[in-house]
Amino acid sequence: MKDMSNGAAGAGNTGRPSVDASKGPTRRKLFGQVGATFAAGMLGRNASVFGQSSRSGDGAGGARNIDPPEAASHSRVHQSFALRVSIARNEAEISVPPHTTNGDEARYSDQSATYTKGLLQDGPCKVNLYAYETLKTALKSGEPQDFEKIKLGGTRKLNGPQGGLTFDLEGSDSIQFGNAPSHDNQEDCVVVPPPPALASAAYGTELVELYWASLLRDVAFTDYATSSVANAAAQELSTMQGYAGPRNSSGQVTPDLLFRGASQGETVGPYLSQFFITPTAFGAQAMSQQMTSYLSNLDYMTDISTFQQVQNGISTGLVNQTDAQPRYMHDGRGLGAYTHVDVLYQAYFTAYLVLNTLGVPLNPGNPYAESKTQNGFGSFGQPHIASLLAEVSTRALNAVWYQKWFVHMRHRPESGGGIAHLIATGQGGTIQGKLSSNVMNSKGLQASFNKYGTYLLSQAFPEGSPMHPAYPTGHGTVGGACITILKFFFDGNFVLPNALVPSGDGLALGSYSGADAGQLTVNGELNKLAHNVSFGHGILCGIHWRSDTDSSMVLGEAVAISILQDKAQTFNEKFTVHFTKLDGTRATISNL
Repeated sequence: MKDMSNGAAGAGNTGRPSVDASKGPTRRKLFGQVGATFAAGMLGRNASVFGQSSRSGDGAGGARNIDPPEAASHSRVHQSFALRVSIARNEAEISVPPHTTNGDEARYSDQSATYTKGLLQDGPCKVNLYAYETLKTALKSGEPQDFEKIKLGGTRKLNGPQGGLTFDLEGSDSIQFGNAPSHDNQEDCVVVPPPPALASAAYGTELVELYWASLLRDVAFTDYATSSVANAAAQELSTMQGYAGPRNSSGQVTPDLLFRGASQGETVGPYLSQFFITPTAFGAQAMSQQMTSYLSNLDYMTDISTFQQVQNGISTGLVNQTDAQPRYMHDGRGLGAYTHVDVLYQAYFTAYLVLNTLGVPLNPGNPYAESKTQNGFGSFGQPHIASLLAEVSTRALNAVWYQKWFVHMRHRPESGGGIAHLIATGQGGTIQGKLSSNVMNSKGLQASFNKYGTYLLSQAFPEGSPMHPAYPTGHGTVGGACITILKFFFDGNFVLPNALVPSGDGLALGSYSGADAGQLTVNGELNKLAHNVSFGHGILCGIHWRSDTDSSMVLGEAVAISILQDKAQTFNEKFTVHFTKLDGTRATISNL
């Protein structure tokens, strides 16, 4: 995890103090109701329910003295009851970390650095403060009726804020991930650090990267080496000390390294993951992996009038124009078109199909990997893998929605571009928010102005970003969770044969002949896939920051590990599975 300190590292130096579960009205009320029902209806006869148990080893043993309900007469029901209570107790023992914001909400009383899209706006980058308070009232109370009183500026609706208050019945609760390592879930790095503050150099660097990405939206990834724009982007980002993307051995950002992630294996081979382009099949249905994209050189929200309509949630009447020619994924426009309409775990389900097409072996720790008499099916087999990808996605989405709406409220890059435009055109005094000089003096900002005639950040979609805060990102959290599941089931060290690369126009696939062609592993290409999806959705479309993805993938990984640890206690098979995490260290899931 990259260091994203920005002067707001401690809970006492933030806009919202560290979140305490006992101070959240909705969660406190629900905990009380659930706890009272559970105690009265199920556990009132035996206070020993909260006896000693360990996080990973004793299964139902930590709860073996529980008296089950009188109606439970079968021994298996008794075992199931004790197991559920034991696992729930182990999860409850995990402490709640600080939830540290970047301080911008308190720093700027006009909320020019806070997510307010869709609320009634008084001007560019300036929300109507009464409308903002209606949102804050709902977020503080958690009452469904208060969410219906939010003052919008148009007809576009906010995207599911109440999902962040959802409880799950497996894995750690959303509130148990925050600005600290999650050692109980095998994460030694900070899971959700505060994102860069508006005026910080780190924020400016991320915004500069986004301007360059917008200018490279229609350039094939295979053409970056010869693109003057890609070379200019790499040169400028190389000079920015806070740039969090990968660099070469000389400390330089090269065109080939632009918009890549820094996890293990991500700088090996072509930009696009093999899982995004390798033909496969969904049962009897052939899948070429050719996609529908949008026509090139059609970008949006580059004039202040349209920008303001979108911030109010008013339709501009514009729609993306579809390219009638299916193509293999090959550029930023295509990645954006894919993520604009994807089923959120779609890329990872397709990766699962590709893993089978390529004959990738099971993780050596799978209890059926060496069995002579059995294969996995409902447990550790194909139905299990396929369904768990969908299951973990919903858990990950709930966890990240809590962070988005109830902790960070980070605004979208389009708002950062709006602030840059106001400052550059002499209107910076209309808002309190300020930007670092590294973005205002950027060659990327000037190049964008030269193309579009304003300093606004061009968007790949007419409506700009979705109607929820930026940090962390849903695509990234789901990606981190899903690749963790695939690593649990498949051999991550397996080297993928016959690496492919798309042509510059996306009409054909060819063999990849780079010097590292024999080094593409399952783990590296899964890590790459998650960043392809999340950066394609975010950086290359202009709707997310780099740090949104980097943090969210770790959050998703932690959510998946917490679920796998709980599920491990439910299987009859005895096993120990190891896999490599995003940071290159090893995670272990076992019920021995």
